[in-house]
Amino acid sequence: MTQPGNATPGRGLIVLAVDDERPALDELAFLLRQQDTVAEVFTAQDATTALRQLQQTSAQPVDAVFLDINMPGLDGLELAGILSAFARPPAVVFVTAHDDRALAAFDLGAVDYLLKPLREDRLTEALRRVLLARRRPAESADPAADEVIPVELGGTTTLVHRSSVAWVEADGDYARLHTSNGSHLVRIPISALESRWADAGFLRVHRSYLVSLRLVTGIRSVGSGLVVCLRASGNLAACELPVSRRHARELKDRLVRGPLQSWSSR
Repeated sequence: MTQPGNATPGRGLIVLAVDDERPALDELAFLLRQQDTVAEVFTAQDATTALRQLQQTSAQPVDAVFLDINMPGLDGLELAGILSAFARPPAVVFVTAHDDRALAAFDLGAVDYLLKPLREDRLTEALRRVLLARRRPAESADPAADEVIPVELGGTTTLVHRSSVAWVEADGDYARLHTSNGSHLVRIPISALESRWADAGFLRVHRSYLVSLRLVTGIRSVGSGLVVCLRASGNLAACELPVSRRHARELKDRLVRGPLQSWSSR
């Protein structure tokens, strides 16, 4: 266990690395110390020791905790839940060999999710996100702030911003996010995103489709059915998606209600 020291304020990030496996912890601490944005690194091999470290550094708060998930006693997800209740919670970055816990990490507000073996470029990117979170604490704490979803692609987990999503397509128990920068398959059912993103302007228009209302330009009849028209967004072309009868009324209501509310407030 590394004891807290006295890092120079403003010099860089103060980081706590937590992993029950000593070789993995030593490697993580070494890689963190090589980063120009890091001023000091503390280490702990279990959650109890990590919490004690955080208490000892209360006068000089830890900016980020790089945290393994599978640990004896309190695991990484449980520890992250405790950290989220702090008055000034540190940013949490999960470092794990398992790619199936990203949704749970996302629900806990993790800044990033790194897969072992660590790559230097991904570690640098995670620290960049920690710096952004530290500079914008009010925005990070705002529940209406732009949400992110962890996406696994080619062994790398990246975070996709909700604001970049134009529409979502159901794919069994998965969902495909169609964004301004391409499409991404995530291990989240479309029903979960429908509920979670309802207040952010997303509406279910079909059992297979969830759309961002800000991109809807209108609806039109096609044969005996309806389609909703979405404008282009970034590299994503304009498109039309089917609207089921059960969702048509709510879609029409939402499209009309928005302009009416805007005019009535003038």
